[in-house]
Amino acid sequence: MSRPYDRTDIAKVGTWSALVALAGAVGYIVSVPLQVLDVVSPSQDSILAFVSSLIIATPFLLAMLALHYVVPEEKRFWTHAAVLMAVIYATYNTLNYVVQLATVLPAGYTWTFEDQQGTVGPLSLLNQTPHSLFWDIDGLGYIFLNVATLLAAQGLDRSGAQRWVRRFFLANGLITPVFAIAYFYPTFSVPLLMIGGVPWAITVPGCLLSLALFFHRTSKVRPHASETIPVARGRGQRPRGQLDTTRQVATGICASGATLGTTPTRSGSTSRRQRQGGRATR
Repeated sequence: MSRPYDRTDIAKVGTWSALVALAGAVGYIVSVPLQVLDVVSPSQDSILAFVSSLIIATPFLLAMLALHYVVPEEKRFWTHAAVLMAVIYATYNTLNYVVQLATVLPAGYTWTFEDQQGTVGPLSLLNQTPHSLFWDIDGLGYIFLNVATLLAAQGLDRSGAQRWVRRFFLANGLITPVFAIAYFYPTFSVPLLMIGGVPWAITVPGCLLSLALFFHRTSKVRPHASETIPVARGRGQRPRGQLDTTRQVATGICASGATLGTTPTRSGSTSRRQRQGGRATR
């Protein structure tokens, strides 16, 4: 028989989702100096960057969904709005990275800081070079990620286990203007990459790590019965302890009938004894 999900179950999912997303963020951060210092080839660096970034998207969305169900109900407007922003981020960036990994890179298309136009050919439109179509989609996706954390911060407490999550979420939201400049400034360069990349390399891992720790603490707390989240039951199933209305009515009728049937019998027996006693006296 199905049972309600409680906050500890959801927090466990949130913990692992945040940790997987954190691993993806660290992988992307590692790819940046490899690109800048030409440690690996452009295609190898792109594979590392895109695979790592792809690992962030869906786990981040699941972590935000878990957060929505863990916070008190009166604060869920903000976390619901954050989930909507996370959906946009995950959609944009998953689309981009799948196109790059499955179509663009296998065809040999790359770019470098010296050649920002990238490989010229039939698939040039799909190549994520600075200020290209998929470059803009990528930038928009991360802006929606930042907005998601900014909105979610409004549903978190200023103290307790949620304090550090809220601080990192706010910080990540506040770097959005700097991040947008790095993506959409007319020219792209290594200094501009550092302007947007260094704050991101602090706030996003901080968001994910603090979120994972918060979920981990929450998963260790035994929930109150009122904090359980009911699961939709199948047809014909009733919550445990809830009697069938028909059975209740039938039980009541039987009880009433039994009472009505015994009362006249006792009354009649008493009357016969009284009459017999009367004859004996007379």
